[in-house]
This record gives sequence, C-alpha cells and structure tokens, in this order.
Amino acid sequence: MLFEGKHLIGVDIGTSSIKVLQVRKSGKGYHLLKHGIEKLPPQSIVDGHVMNHGAVVDSLKKLFRDLKIAQKEVALSISGNSVIIKKLNLPQMKPDELEEQIQWEAEQHIPFDISEVELDYNILASNPEAGQMDVLLVAAKKDEIQDLVEVVTEARLRPAVVDIDAFAIQNVYELNYGYSPNETLALLNVGAEVTTINIVCDGVSQFTRDISNGGNMITEEIQKQLQVSYEEAEAYKSGGDEGTNEVVPREVDEIVGSVVDSLAGEIQRSLDFYMATSSRGDVQKIFVTGGTANILQLRTSIERRSRVPVELLDPFRRVMYDERKFNPQVLKSQAPQASICLGLALRKQKERI
Repeated sequence: MLFEGKHLIGVDIGTSSIKVLQVRKSGKGYHLLKHGIEKLPPQSIVDGHVMNHGAVVDSLKKLFRDLKIAQKEVALSISGNSVIIKKLNLPQMKPDELEEQIQWEAEQHIPFDISEVELDYNILASNPEAGQMDVLLVAAKKDEIQDLVEVVTEARLRPAVVDIDAFAIQNVYELNYGYSPNETLALLNVGAEVTTINIVCDGVSQFTRDISNGGNMITEEIQKQLQVSYEEAEAYKSGGDEGTNEVVPREVDEIVGSVVDSLAGEIQRSLDFYMATSSRGDVQKIFVTGGTANILQLRTSIERRSRVPVELLDPFRRVMYDERKFNPQVLKSQAPQASICLGLALRKQKERI
C-alpha cells in the first residue's frame, strides 16, 4: 500500500461543517500539519444522511485544495441511531469460535436486519480462570456508511477506515491526557445533531450512548422565539460562546440556558443509567468536546447536575504546531470541533480491518 504505516487524513463530515486534519509523528510526538473547517449549507446532512450531495463533495474538494493536501487516503467516522455498540460477556473461546459466535450474538442484540449492517468486534478483556471474556460488538448501517463513502470517493479521495465518533474521541483523550489506574471518566462529544457519551474505566470503554440532541436545538429555539433567520440565530448562538464580545439580544442567554439545561438533563439520565447498571466506580470527571462544547452554560449545567468536575477537552494539549502557520487563539477556539478529525488522523491505513 502506498501509505502503509503513514497516518491517514482525518475527515469529520458533520451536520453543520466538514473538518479535515493531518498530523505527522516524530520522536518528540505528534505535529499538526494541516487543519481546516468548511461550513455546510443548512440541511446538507440530516440524521446522518447526505441530503445535499453536491455541497458536501464541493466542500471536501475545496478543503483539500485550500490546505494543499496531496494524500488521498482518509479516515471517516459515523455516529447516531445507525450505530449500535454493545458490550458482551461471553464464555472464553478461540478466535475462530468467536468469529462464528459473534454472528449469532449480533442477531440477538442488534435491532436491525443483520444483512443491513457492517459488523466488527474487539476483545476488551479475557479471564481464562473464570472462563469468561468481554467483547465489544459494533454494528453500523451499511447505507449510512455508503453515503459517506460515495461523497468521499466523488471528491477523489480514498476511504481507508470508517471509525466511530466515540472511539475517535477516546483516542484523542488517551494521546493528550493518558489514563490513571481505576479512573472512570465520561467523554462527551456535543455536535450539532448528536451528543455522544462514552464512559471509560481503566482505559476501556464501558458504556456508550448517542443522544439525538445537540447545538442545532439551540439555533432552532432562538429562531422560533426571536423570529429570526437560521444565519442570525447561529450568529446569536456563537455570540454566547466564550471569548466573544458580540452584542446579542438579552433573551438569547435565557434561551440558550433553557436548551442546554434540557440537554444536560438527558446526559445525566444516561450517567444515572450507567451508575445503576455498572459495578465499576462512579464517574470522577467529565470532559466535553464538539462544536457546542464552547458554550460555557452547557458545561456549567452538566457540572451542576452531575456534581462531577467538567472540563473542556483540549485535543491539542500534547500536539505540537508551528505558531507561524497556526494562530494559537484561532486554534484554541476551533479545538472542540477538531477532536474527532484528530482522532481519525491518528489512524493508519495498515490498521484497516
């Protein structure tokens, strides 16, 4: 393979924008080479499905052209209702036996026709003495994967890996923070349409859930209550972010607070469910990332409800970059949007499964 052993280009095709990122690894660690964000027209992607094919293809081509990226091999990711992640406790068995067993297990646990999904699995832990093993089963709808593959291929790129958002974020956390023994933490990615929750203990994913709620609900509520356009509502929402001095109607603060409190409530119900069904320890810390994570009220509301410290995840904490190429303040403001594509950019083509 042409790029055997080299990192892929991370391409995060989200509901409201496309993010592209390239890194290089050296003896000192990871270096940021390229990073760009291109906004998509409203309704280009709805519920994970590409609705405006041309807009997505054109945006991808523009990003690669503007960033002068020659490499074509890319890593993509998906999330939402078309992705099912299940942790299974199975009797200890050999790899070829597990290969056969996993198909049967999938039919029991996946609420889709098995012919409509791509399946993958990974052994999380093995306990030969007890004759047990923990296996992570992942299923994703073929039509959603095909949607992404088609637009990427039409943009003259070559998809090498399709990952899951939750695991891309987990890779970014591990790179930048590392794990402490017996540490249980929640990684939240709050995007435009979907909020992904991944609870990790001792470096292993224990619980994942996608909530069909995100930053777009704030925009929609501002539109509805203030009778303004989508673009105006987005600008008002951004004006409520940290680090901006934009003057916005005083009602916006109240609208944002109400919507993020509702979202924080949904997140807390998922955390409560995990705590009620897991024998592992309580969540000790929550890290938030994604395009909506910059809204301070969201992090404050999650912390108030959970009574757990909440921190903005910094994907560039241990990633080096040239300040002559990347403005530190701009990079800091874009960091929450960069987490998934950085996690994807850490993947290598030779890891393809």
